[in-house]
Amino acid sequence: MAQYPELGGRVLIVTGAGQGIGRAIALAAAQQGMRVTVNDIREEMAAETVSLIHANQGEAIAHAGDVSKEEDVARMVEETVARWGRLDVLVNNAGIEPSASILEMSPEMWDRVMAVNLRSVFLGTQAAGRVMKEQGGGVIINMSSIAGKAIPLPYRSAYAASKAGIVGFTKEAAREFAAYNIRVNAICPGVIITPMTAAARQNPAMMEKWIREIPMRRLGQPEEVAALVLFLASDDASYITGQAYHVDGGKVMV
Repeated sequence: MAQYPELGGRVLIVTGAGQGIGRAIALAAAQQGMRVTVNDIREEMAAETVSLIHANQGEAIAHAGDVSKEEDVARMVEETVARWGRLDVLVNNAGIEPSASILEMSPEMWDRVMAVNLRSVFLGTQAAGRVMKEQGGGVIINMSSIAGKAIPLPYRSAYAASKAGIVGFTKEAAREFAAYNIRVNAICPGVIITPMTAAARQNPAMMEKWIREIPMRRLGQPEEVAALVLFLASDDASYITGQAYHVDGGKVMV
């Protein structure tokens, strides 16, 4: 993985970092010398990620909280700034992907997906943006999906809608925040080997379909998404904002 010396000492929050892509981002950032607040709704998972960072002499704190709740997000940002005095990078990564047809989905399920996947991005961006504006700049990276761009998934209407909303919100936030030296971008992963895709990966027919449709003929690794996060957080991406990048082995080409 590329090295970005300027990231050393910078402060990062990663939501949903108890496993999968979020954990990979937190670990990769700590390896660059960043100070990391690890958020997850499950306290034990956040603590496990922090333990992995500490085992490699990295700096991290755990934050157990529901990022769809304004008070939890405010506390997460406040605790981070209280610990390290600033906030340089926010990665809005937390998300859920329940399955239900449109005809059978309950309004409660729809609302929960929107709250966790999309409302959390607004709340995190708002809270972090206020801090970053006062300190003179920062970086916000929002985790969308190819499902929010061009590849809808069966029985995932709420998930696809929330991820499309993230792309639209990212562009408007980038436009508004440019005046404050805050860059805002999105990442749209394809099929990544994480706990979220574990059940589907046990289905041979699904695996065959995925591999057939991906030009690179393999699934992605969480570390490959983390590598793009580090680049977008680095000074090498200083003129990049309002973009939504695919990390998908070529599945979506637009």
